[in-house]
Amino acid sequence: MERSHAGQPRAERLRLLGVYLNDHLGGATFGTDLARRLANLPHEPGTAESLRRLAAEIAEDRAHLLDIMKRLDVPVHRHKVVAGWVGEKASRLKTNGRLVRRSPLSLLLELEMLRLGVEGKAAGWRTLREAAETEPNLSKGLLDDLLERAERQRDLLEKLRVEQAAHVFVSDRATERA
Repeated sequence: MERSHAGQPRAERLRLLGVYLNDHLGGATFGTDLARRLANLPHEPGTAESLRRLAAEIAEDRAHLLDIMKRLDVPVHRHKVVAGWVGEKASRLKTNGRLVRRSPLSLLLELEMLRLGVEGKAAGWRTLREAAETEPNLSKGLLDDLLERAERQRDLLEKLRVEQAAHVFVSDRATERA
């Protein structure tokens, strides 16, 4: 029976990896839906284009995760996908002081949620990169590329988040729109 460094049989490692990857798939579903929604809102031209590119990349990252799961023969747990989808829909119900229009706080909070999601995704890629040392069905090169992209996404989201925070809490425009 093949054993890992920690003494776990390969079958048990793959079972645990399956649970882990399905949890990440739920998060990826949430993040993909949130990124698409943000990309479809009205924004300044530069911000709009950045968010459209980001949404496309996040959807592509989710597709890579599904491909990795397939290569590892990890079944998709539909309830995790549904939970991510429902979670994104529920996130729209946050109290932001507005009943009809979007508050300037909405975008700030959504950018923060998305940034946290990208941080989680990067942690997942790092974990898979470690697993690639003993799992031949994982591509170290692909995981390195996905991790680099997640770091670029994090940097972009932080830039957009800081700009929105300034817009909400520093700029006179925040009071004009309130």
